Amino acid sequence: MKNTIRKLILSALFVILIGGNASAQGMPVYDNTNFISLAKSLLESAKQTSELLKTVEFLKEQKERIEQVSNVIQQLSAVQEVIQNNQQLFNMVQGDLQEILNSPHVKPDEINRITESFNDIIENSISSVNYINQILSSGNLKMSDAERAEVLKEHELKSKEMVAEIQSKTRRYKEIIAFRDMQDKINNRETNY
Repeated sequence: MKNTIRKLILSALFVILIGGNASAQGMPVYDNTNFISLAKSLLESAKQTSELLKTVEFLKEQKERIEQVSNVIQQLSAVQEVIQNNQQLFNMVQGDLQEILNSPHVKPDEINRITESFNDIIENSISSVNYINQILSSGNLKMSDAERAEVLKEHELKSKEMVAEIQSKTRRYKEIIAFRDMQDKINNRETNY
């Protein structure tokens, strides 16, 4: 019994000592309305996030479509430029070659060389157009839009070079004809002495 009393006194003393220094913290209290509004706002945030992800995906698709349209426009522009250059080539060859060949100052052996040089350029132009047609119409050529646009740009530059070459040859032949005409006038002038 003495042991039991001792235990009780020690327990009471322990409770008094601990109780004096401890502060009452109490049980945590949850407000159900705040918890429910928090859950609702989390669900709403999840819905908004889902909508934002859908919007981002939609914008990515639209960006890809715009890039595809841009590539197609670049390809069409390059093709149009090649066609215009080829038309200019044909017009120049028709007019200028006929004028050069009709000149009395062109020698018979030069006619074939002049005609062949113009024909080579025209044949290159036609083969370039055929290749472009094959690139644009064939599904067998596995090319991306960017690769196709690059090839078309190269052919556009080649067609510009062909136009410049035709202009250069035409100018050179006309200068030769003008020189020969002047030489003929000097050699066949009448002398008054």
